[in-house]
Amino acid sequence: QVQLVESGGGLVQPGGSLRLSCAASGSIRSINAMGWYRQAPGKQRESVALVDSGGFIAYADSVRGRFTISRDVAKNTAYLQMNSLRPEDTAVYFCNAVVTLSTRSLYNAWGQGTQVTVSS
Repeated sequence: QVQLVESGGGLVQPGGSLRLSCAASGSIRSINAMGWYRQAPGKQRESVALVDSGGFIAYADSVRGRFTISRDVAKNTAYLQMNSLRPEDTAVYFCNAVVTLSTRSLYNAWGQGTQVTVSS
């Protein structure tokens, strides 16, 4: 019903930057919130950043000041600008969207994940 397509991951050196994108499509009436999560090998998935329909933004303490989440409402797309990357940021990054469908039902959508590797 809703598809999320992520892009922008890759290999970067410590201190470098990457920008992730997440485009939502499908039977969308409105998007209530979009966020980014990440999962490193052997660890649980953790929240990274969130932006809701009212523009409220929240970050994990570990990324605050280095990562910036933004959203293009017209394009149903969220972005995660990641600066000053550290090796501990290495993980698979997942996009999430809480969507109101055209049927007025709520739907929690996940992207397929994109690998971010920070290494020299």
